[in-house]
Amino acid sequence: MAFITMFLGDLAGDALRVARRGRAGVFGLLGMLAGCTGVPDGITPAQPFEAGRYLGPWYEVMRLDHGFERDLSDVTATYGLRPDGKISVVNKGYDTKACRWRSIEGYATFQKGPEVPSLSVTFFWPLAGGYHVFALDQADYGYALVSGPTRDYLWILARKPDLDPAIRASLVDIARENGFAVDELILVDHQGPVCKTAKAG
Repeated sequence: MAFITMFLGDLAGDALRVARRGRAGVFGLLGMLAGCTGVPDGITPAQPFEAGRYLGPWYEVMRLDHGFERDLSDVTATYGLRPDGKISVVNKGYDTKACRWRSIEGYATFQKGPEVPSLSVTFFWPLAGGYHVFALDQADYGYALVSGPTRDYLWILARKPDLDPAIRASLVDIARENGFAVDELILVDHQGPVCKTAKAG
């Protein structure tokens, strides 16, 4: 979830372009959607898992950067329980180039029940993205390692923006062991919103 929404937004544009190509495009669209929620090969969702303990605010500590999150600082994701049983999702971050806050709301559903932290996140129906927790602080639910539908997407989340460096390093090691390009991880700035656009004059 951690701004996987922007990935879905990019995918939505691609899907619309495919759909405009006619009948063949429809099958192409279905193919695109089919691979967006699965767990990457070799990744196993964390166990045990208690959905209620995972709710609430999270800070994005590190990420594999992409166009949909580039230049974002102070990124947070907040999860809640909706009356219909789905998980509410609110993602927020500060765009240091546009000099404004960006946020979006969506929902998530468990793919295999609330005991397995493998979810489908929807911001633009019918497009959904995979969200898979594969390492978790079992004692306090204080930090988590999250994969998207492929190893191109990785986030380290924590309940506080200043995750202990030793814990952060251990999560990076787990990601490395699971085949992620950890050398490309970036630290997310949580020093407060700072506009980095040069002012004329």
